[in-house]
Amino acid sequence: MVVELYLDLFSQPCRSVFIFAKKNNIPFEFKKVSLMDGEHFGDEFGKISKIRKVPALRDGDFCLAESIAIMLYLAEKFRTPDRWYPADLRLRSRVNEFLSWQHTAIRMHGSKMFWMRLMIPTIMGIDVPKEKMDGALEDLNASLNLIEENFLQDRPFIVGDQMSLADLVAIVEIIQPLGAGLDVFEGRPKLSAWRDRVQASIGKDLFDEAHQAILGAQDAMKQVDPSKMELFKPKILRLFF
Repeated sequence: MVVELYLDLFSQPCRSVFIFAKKNNIPFEFKKVSLMDGEHFGDEFGKISKIRKVPALRDGDFCLAESIAIMLYLAEKFRTPDRWYPADLRLRSRVNEFLSWQHTAIRMHGSKMFWMRLMIPTIMGIDVPKEKMDGALEDLNASLNLIEENFLQDRPFIVGDQMSLADLVAIVEIIQPLGAGLDVFEGRPKLSAWRDRVQASIGKDLFDEAHQAILGAQDAMKQVDPSKMELFKPKILRLFF
């Protein structure tokens, strides 16, 4: 029985799991869960993930949530190359350092920019105040600065000469604002060169496949029925206003 992965590639963590599994030739069945349609609130998905978030994994009678936990499970089960999650204590600790930091930094700030620039005004019909947008952009730039200055420094990748899980998680989060039309790589030659190395390491075809949906988000949102967002509206407004 192959592993089942429950994913929506609009989601950054889902993209990281998807790329990791495909790049490492891990056999899996792609189970699409549409966040926009609220499918993660359905009864069937509730049997897979009690926290009702994607990505989720089912391996026989074993279910697992959270992207980092899923990728570490796949790395152990399928014995993926050491570069992803190095055995060397110091290198592994550097990967863990980035994975621990990113949840409340680049993930939060990239997601916030995506919602404020695209989802809230386009789908919810709400104008985001300029001061809120400026503050969100300032937070995003602060996280990008830390990635360049603290995590990358002068290395090709976050933990050295090879791509790791840290780079994979970083790239999917940094790409997210591009889906709302914000080119976060503009004026950042170091970050742009790193992106190119990550893309080459993943492979352009797989990189493009994983990001096709999010990079087409502006056109896709024009086709979305705004009533579908009513379920999420109170939560989104509490988060951002």
